[in-house]
Amino acid sequence: MQGGSGWLSLPLCIAPHLLLFKVWVMLNAAMVLTQENGADEAQYSVKLIKKNYIYGNTTHKVDVYVKVHKNSPFLVCMDLTLSQSDVVDPSYLWIGPDGQNLKGANNVNLTATGKLMVLNFKERMSGSYTCTLTYRMIRADMQEELERFKTYKFMVYAYREPDYTYRISVHYTTKDCNLAANKQFFLELIKILNNLISYLTCHIIEPAYRCYSVKRPQQRLEDELFVIFQVNPFAPGWETICHMLANDCEDVTNNRVQKARWLIEEFFLKQEYILMHEFQNVPAIHYIDHSFQVTRLDSCHPGFGKDVVTHGDCANCCVACNPGTYSPSYEVVCQPCTNIRIQYYGATSC
Repeated sequence: MQGGSGWLSLPLCIAPHLLLFKVWVMLNAAMVLTQENGADEAQYSVKLIKKNYIYGNTTHKVDVYVKVHKNSPFLVCMDLTLSQSDVVDPSYLWIGPDGQNLKGANNVNLTATGKLMVLNFKERMSGSYTCTLTYRMIRADMQEELERFKTYKFMVYAYREPDYTYRISVHYTTKDCNLAANKQFFLELIKILNNLISYLTCHIIEPAYRCYSVKRPQQRLEDELFVIFQVNPFAPGWETICHMLANDCEDVTNNRVQKARWLIEEFFLKQEYILMHEFQNVPAIHYIDHSFQVTRLDSCHPGFGKDVVTHGDCANCCVACNPGTYSPSYEVVCQPCTNIRIQYYGATSC
């Protein structure tokens, strides 16, 4: 045991709060060093994509998922097999979701070789992009020419990354479920956790605790506090900071809430160390080793939802709601709309 800590001999009802405070001080000191050493480092790395092509298929549609505000990959008006052959006098006709010819449209990059890129993709750009390839087949003696047609259909969908929230549960031993200090300790714990992650514009939501008597294998019956809460990235002020940094706010908020989740896990792990090295007497309320459990909860922006059946190739994506469905709030699944006929992607009301 280390000496020199003036608060080691304080009453056991006070010691749990000092334990929390001690961990908070240690983590804050570590965060300052991390921020100073890494303040100028880029948060994201961009990898060079050498081939950004998706080829068509004459036998079935090709599903393509494009992140909101990003450019689509090049959609190639040709199948992979034909692209390995010589194609004589090719011409290409691209038709967008609204049935209009895309040649000359200001939101596309259409090359002379029939490759289409849709720029700054948004949810209402989702839909069917169809290309008809016309070319000639010439006999070796050049006595006969045949005109051939092939049609390729691409279903292009806008998507977003889900918004992350983490549900965390931990256990604490307590002297008695009727101990008046239980509630005070719980409130102090939530306050310290909020202070710990506030610089990330994250906060604790839906905190709760219950006390139960628990009999563990080869141990006596003990009273325990079951504490549960969620770590949410949308604390007051998050929108201002988010829109200053990027269009894709979920990338920023997800990055921040992941850091908050890591800090909170470290907070509880540090309690094990401090309890072992700093306390001569175990506090009446103390963290139970290895009781930390975390589950990620996903939600989608309004107008987006998950559908593992329709969008199996992007099962973890929040994809723009299909025509006929909508999502009015931060839910996970788009709902069918029976009141009116929605004919566009990404509806937020019915």
